[in-house]
Amino acid sequence: MAELKKKRWLFIITIGLGTLLNPLNSSMIAVAVTRLQEDFALSFVHASWLISIFYLASAAGQPVMGKLSDMFGPKRLFMTGLMLVALASLLAPFSPNFLFLLACRALQAIGSSTLFPSGMSMIRTHITEGQGRALAILSIFASTSAAFGPSIGGFFIDFWDWQAVFFINFPFIVLSFLLAIFILPETKENLVLKQIDLIGIGLFIVSITSLILFLLSFEEGNIRWWALFAFLITSGIFYKFEAQHRAPFMDVTSLKKNTKVTMVYGQFMSINLIYYCYFFGFPIFLQQALTYSETQTGIIMLALAGFGVIIAPLAGRMIDKLGSKLPAVVGVGLLVIGTGLLLTYHETSSLGWLLVIMSVLGASNGFNNISMQTALYENIRPEDTGQASGLFQTSRYMGAILSSSLLGIMFNQQVGYENLHLVAIICLIFSVLVFAMALRLPGKLTDSNR
Repeated sequence: MAELKKKRWLFIITIGLGTLLNPLNSSMIAVAVTRLQEDFALSFVHASWLISIFYLASAAGQPVMGKLSDMFGPKRLFMTGLMLVALASLLAPFSPNFLFLLACRALQAIGSSTLFPSGMSMIRTHITEGQGRALAILSIFASTSAAFGPSIGGFFIDFWDWQAVFFINFPFIVLSFLLAIFILPETKENLVLKQIDLIGIGLFIVSITSLILFLLSFEEGNIRWWALFAFLITSGIFYKFEAQHRAPFMDVTSLKKNTKVTMVYGQFMSINLIYYCYFFGFPIFLQQALTYSETQTGIIMLALAGFGVIIAPLAGRMIDKLGSKLPAVVGVGLLVIGTGLLLTYHETSSLGWLLVIMSVLGASNGFNNISMQTALYENIRPEDTGQASGLFQTSRYMGAILSSSLLGIMFNQQVGYENLHLVAIICLIFSVLVFAMALRLPGKLTDSNR
């Protein structure tokens, strides 16, 4: 442990280099869609599955990989995840057809989904002091990669072609893997082969996949009612099976009793529904309503993502001193303020005013990500960190998918100020509800017993 303290920063960087791969690849592919449409002769609906399949596989895979991390040991799963991302990134550029490319994207998502829960498990186990600051650094890795993903991808596509968005991963993979060998501590596995609940894992994957397919169908305009029916049936079977299993994949009984954790998941999903409405919606509005170019839009969007990066270290220090509740209330409060200010943005408003609004919303994200993670870890056992972190990420993806469906409905016919305000009104309702939930989090707003 003394040796680990000396290598604290290398330890955090090693995990950060791995965990950035998921947000990087989820955002970077967006700029390659047009080029891929041309190469594979695809409609936009079909090409958009390159984005959807990543969200789907990530949402279903995060809790599964988190549970396997708890069982097999986080270091082993972390390095396995890096190898899976490397394999997918190597095969994808040589895809003979679109289905093969989709399979590579799914494998890439599953591999990168292994990295966050296993990394969080190691952080929580080996960094007991200043954990908020450690989470803040990891948040900077994730936020920066998501923010600059489209810009990095666009540069390399212009320089080469769409294959570049897969090869970009290798410097991060190689460096993280080499550091992991020497820096990450060996962890004991907690594995009994008989305890691997394969039926429970299978039911969970089918259930969450059905729900996501149903939600995605709203954006496509052809609602898959069969997917909703499949979700209701499989989720009911999953709950009953897990409640009776001696060693369940997911302890649904404890999750039902632990309302604090359930509230954190619900709150984080709602926060991401709101945030991704802006993260996905602003670029569409800037390009189609305000006629900014892709490059100009990318620069303007830095106000949203950049302020989250700037605020993250401050949020981490606040959490270490005061606990998670005050930063959570501040973050959601900024979300309410930023959403309210968006309703004042009209045709006569300046770009500067929009940048102010985006900065407030970005700052809220810097507080919300870390405070919600900390609130989760304050209410779960250390040995359950992997799976809990996976479910936490699933909540993020569910919020992102819901936002995509909402934008698909609101921006389907026309993109303008009226549509933007309708989105803002819906987000304002959700943000007020989330603020009320933040006030109910355990702890005191002035808690300094840290």
